[in-house]
Amino acid sequence: MASEPRSVTPGRLEPMLPVLLPVVKRRRETGDTVTLALDPGPEGFGFAPGQFNMLTVLGLGEVPISISGDPGDRSRLVHTIRAVGPVTRALCRLTPGATVGVRGPYGTPWPVAGQTGRDILIIAGGLGLAPLRPALCQVLARRREFGAVEVIYGARRPEDLLYREELSRWRGRFDVRVHVTVDAAGADWRGPVGVVTTLIPHARFDPPYTSAFICGPGVMMRFTVGDLLARGVPEERIFVSLERNMQCGLGLCGHCQLGPLFVCKDGPVFSYARVKEWLTLREI
Repeated sequence: MASEPRSVTPGRLEPMLPVLLPVVKRRRETGDTVTLALDPGPEGFGFAPGQFNMLTVLGLGEVPISISGDPGDRSRLVHTIRAVGPVTRALCRLTPGATVGVRGPYGTPWPVAGQTGRDILIIAGGLGLAPLRPALCQVLARRREFGAVEVIYGARRPEDLLYREELSRWRGRFDVRVHVTVDAAGADWRGPVGVVTTLIPHARFDPPYTSAFICGPGVMMRFTVGDLLARGVPEERIFVSLERNMQCGLGLCGHCQLGPLFVCKDGPVFSYARVKEWLTLREI
């Protein structure tokens, strides 16, 4: 039947035709954010950190969602989704046994493989930790290839933090340092309070030999990039992930155009050196 999940890698047979995959696990991250794990079948699902899929709720529509699972585990396809519109709200309501249409993977990855010997900064704001999680998983799986590894993560409130159990595991490692801050908190919060950039001075890295991966709200990324540039991190070694009205995933519809670039096809991961002139222009 056409409605049954197919045990093939999505997007390999027909790029515009979603493959239906079953939900096998659902975990609530925050009040409006859910992580869904899908079963891609016996062939598994391969992707590079930073890529995204187009997820479809049949009869309602599709949305681009970054893949947030471990790229070393092909047996599950994981997405962390915030309920902000009709399709994402429907996705967040799904439970094990439901099906999701999947097209992908699309887009350019975080260039983890090209950073051997460098210090690694992973800086996330809010939901930006989801597309960065696969990159961190890959860095930790190849930990000996890199220098210092520093993770800086900020959220609005303590209850908005993603992956709490995983954050605790990362903090328990001796070969990575994790810094977490929130914009506002009650008396029971014992960590730092402030924006993400306030934690950069606490990170240990050698700026000329550092590569930074950044994802979060636009304002947060602009201030973070400015701070790193001021500290001497080369602009070609600062990488950002952009989301810009992606609708087709193939560079056909033009909704995600950024100057001469298509975010879905040329990105979503870019070096800052490549996109800096377009990020500062209005109406682009």
